[in-house]
Parts: sequence; C-alpha cells; structure tokens
Amino acid sequence: MKIFRQRMLSTIILISTAGLTACNAQTDAVNPAAKSAAETASSKPSSGSVNQTYKLTRIAEFNEPWAMAELKDGRLLVTERKGKLQLFDPKTRQKIEVKGIPKVAYGGQGGLGDIALHPQFEQNHIIYFSYAEAGQGGYGAVVARGELDLSNSQQPQVKNLKTIWKQVPKVQGQGHYAHRLLFGQDGKLWISSGERQKFDPAQNMQSNLGKILRLNEDGTPAAGNPFSSQGEVAKQVWSLGHRNPLGIAFDAQGKLWVVEMGPKGGDELNLIVKGENYGYPLVSNGDHYDGRDIPDHHTRPEFKAPEISWTPVISPSSLIFYQGSQFPAWKNKALIGGLSSKSIVVVDTAMKPVTEVQRVDMKQRIRDVLEAPDGSIWVLEDGQNARLLKMTAK
Repeated sequence: MKIFRQRMLSTIILISTAGLTACNAQTDAVNPAAKSAAETASSKPSSGSVNQTYKLTRIAEFNEPWAMAELKDGRLLVTERKGKLQLFDPKTRQKIEVKGIPKVAYGGQGGLGDIALHPQFEQNHIIYFSYAEAGQGGYGAVVARGELDLSNSQQPQVKNLKTIWKQVPKVQGQGHYAHRLLFGQDGKLWISSGERQKFDPAQNMQSNLGKILRLNEDGTPAAGNPFSSQGEVAKQVWSLGHRNPLGIAFDAQGKLWVVEMGPKGGDELNLIVKGENYGYPLVSNGDHYDGRDIPDHHTRPEFKAPEISWTPVISPSSLIFYQGSQFPAWKNKALIGGLSSKSIVVVDTAMKPVTEVQRVDMKQRIRDVLEAPDGSIWVLEDGQNARLLKMTAK
C-alpha cells in the first residue's frame, strides 16, 4: 500500500462522491482568517538547502479568484470563478469589473479560469481566457480571445470576442478542466487540458482531454506537432497521459514543465517532451480513491515518469519559474502554489534528482503566483474573501 495523506484540514468541505474526494480539494471555499496588513515570515526548508526569507503584505480581497496577469502599467487582471474579470490597480486599490465576459458554467471546479496576454498585447490589446461552458453532452473548457478596451478607464470591456478552442468531447461532471494558458517565446499558445475525471480520454487521440496542447495564436494546431497524422484533434497534441495539469511554465533554459494533481497520492512535476506519454491512468504514483492500486511508473518504463512526485500530496494549483533578484535563493527555481498543503513549494529542477528545497508555509490555500517586473511576487489565495498578497524581500 502506498502512503497517502491522512490528515484532512477542518476547513475542507468533504464531498462524498469517491471520484471527487481529494481532487475537489482544489475548489473548496475557505474563508481566510483576518490578519494584519503586513506580515513577516520565514519557512522551514524541506531539505535544508534553501531558507529564503520574505515579507507578506495584504493588498486586496477577491471572491474565488483563479488567475491573474499583470499589465505594463502595473494593474492586474484577476479572474473570479463565478464569471467576473476584475481590473485592479494596486496603487489606488481600485477594482473595476471588465464587461463582455461570456456566461460561465460555475460549479464544482468550473467557472472562469486562466488569463493570458497576447505576446504583442501592447500593440493589439488582445487577451485570452479560459472558462467552463455547458453544452451537448455536459461540460467542457473553452478558450476565447478578445480585445481589452481600456479607453474608458471606468468602463473597461472585452470586444470582438471569439472562441478559439474547446475541450472535446463535453462530458458529465465539473472537475479536472485544468485549462491553464501559456505563450512561448515563439508565440505559440500552450493549453493544459485535464482528463475531466474520465480516465481513458487521457490515452485517446480522438479527444484533447488529458493532454498538453500547442496551438497557433488563433487556436489552430501548430505546425510540427507530433501527432498530426492521426486526425484533426490529434493535430493539437504535444503530449498525452496527463490527469489534471494545473500549472504550466517555461524555465530559464526554455524547457516546458507541468505540475499536475495525482489521484490519492502521486502529485507530479513533469518535464514536457514532444510526443511523450506520461501514462495516466495506466500508471501513477498514487492510487484510485476507492483503494484500487494503480501501477507505479517504474513498472511501465515506456511511459515518461515525473521528475518528482509527492505523497502526501501538495495539491498543486499553479507554477512559475522565478527569474528576479529579490529572492536570490529562488532564482531559476520552480514555485508551485499549494492548495491542501497551504504552501508555496520551491523545487530545484537543476538538481539531479529534481528536489524540493523549501516549503513556504502560507497558512492558506494558494491559488496562483505571479512574478512582478521588480522581482516581487503576487500571491493569490483560494476561496471566498481570498487575499491578494505582495511578497517582497525581508
């Protein structure tokens, strides 16, 4: 029997359905306890190799936020799962809702999701966002793009909205959308697509569920994808065999990494390689929630194993590679937001083997992290009354 996390947090709302028990921990609402505006903290390092200190300052609160992006002028775009996109100015603390966002399918893990700026945003003002929608067969993630019109400072809106990608097929249930967005240096759009708690689609090339996808900016499949000869859906696919990939980022060397939730145990950080199969649901370092065993990665060497996995789980929500100078001990390291672990998990991907080097105790579920241009870090908590924190050098 594999070891798995036994201590459940009292603030987590238990869901009785076996297939949803632990993976829905990422969306349970938590009301953060009131804290002072400024806090100073230092975490206990996981392995003793890093002990970066920091200071936290409370900036604002949002209702079930999911993701954020920073504009050149310092304002933040923050998505809230019920379907609101907020334009927030940290200088004035003013928050204005951006109009023009379509209706989202809010519930379970669904709602308004990730947000990303077009690589030429300063010229074309195009933003991308993901969300869950209802339709024939159930629910699925969608990616849309539109023009962010900020000409009226008090009435921002998204215009000329166009849907450019959808999960296929739509299925019953509202879990494991993943739908993280990322632009590469070459202008290609990467999408992490969860397997929607349906297991088998992660290995089915006629579905884009359980895959990492590489598209052009207009949503069409990018040239050079490895499965282009296997059909229209397969043309989108870069890698397969993923479960619920909730963080996606490039490191300083241009390598693509994905962090994903495992089942009961076995959260993974994967180095993404063109055409590789990461094995889910055929292999995992975790088990099914009903107690059935899943063979570990080492039993099936044809599948690419994670660079590091966690049991007990960390419940990863997001991923960045820190490039700034305010936190020198974190330079070029992965920072993973943790939900059930209430942490930021710092991982050195240059070490062999890849190693967790510090776990920052945040005392609240962390939904997203974002590096600011000055090297400070924006930290977004999860749930209702979730705080936006600014992490700076101590």
